[in-house]
Amino acid sequence: MDLLSIIGVVLAFVSVTVTMVLDGGNVLSLLHFPAFLIVIGGTVGAILLQTPPRIFFRAFRMLPWVFFPPKYDPTTLVDWILDWAQIARREGVLALEPIANDERDTFLKEALNLVIDGIPPPTVRAILETKLHSREEYEMGAARVFEQMAGYSPTIGIIGAVLGLITTMSHLNDPANLGKGIATAFVATVYGVGSANLLYLPIANKLRTVIRRGVRRQEIIIEGLLGIATSEPRLHLGMKLSSFMHDGELETVKAASGDAEGGDGGEETTPEEDFRDSPIDERQSA
Repeated sequence: MDLLSIIGVVLAFVSVTVTMVLDGGNVLSLLHFPAFLIVIGGTVGAILLQTPPRIFFRAFRMLPWVFFPPKYDPTTLVDWILDWAQIARREGVLALEPIANDERDTFLKEALNLVIDGIPPPTVRAILETKLHSREEYEMGAARVFEQMAGYSPTIGIIGAVLGLITTMSHLNDPANLGKGIATAFVATVYGVGSANLLYLPIANKLRTVIRRGVRRQEIIIEGLLGIATSEPRLHLGMKLSSFMHDGELETVKAASGDAEGGDGGEETTPEEDFRDSPIDERQSA
């Protein structure tokens, strides 16, 4: 669970409501169904018009990642790759076949099988990078749905404001109904600007961050498996893979790659336990 995302959403909306209370306003006045219908319905309608169904539904399947991002531990992945490299140097790449057979992550399984089958490293790189870039574009396109909603929402809020003013002007002879039109005008604007800047844009940016982490994971897999295919020494391979790490992660990788060349690399775990929910796992593209 991403606590910062939860705190951010709560803080944003609490700030708006508390500010209104401090100014002497009524929070319930923000609950206005016609304004909600204009802004939300109009925004979703515009997105449906421009977005292919596959991308639209993928975007909303990705939405939980804002609060529950896929588990990702690059140091564990690097440790596995370094251990596999040592096994391959001692016993040959065919010794990795049982690991590939048990692997449930589609991308990692395919990479292992390409190396085990003896495919030339340039061909392995071309296949995996094409797959990676295609998946990245697909996921980024889904994340852009929320960015585009942030573009439409304020404009549709202005449309709601104009409609509210039209209603107001049509009831100039009936002062009792003037308040309804004015409420629709101002609340629609609040809904449009608020949803764009407090929800849609932050969601789009958070999803991009999650996707980039998944892409980095796949890049580690590509470089690591190519290192295994070319029999790169464990220490050198560890240094190469550490270039993908941040400072905090780097310390763990250095400690692992600094072990004796004859070591097995520690306790075994199954890759799918930590990486089965990667944002670019093919099993989620249905």
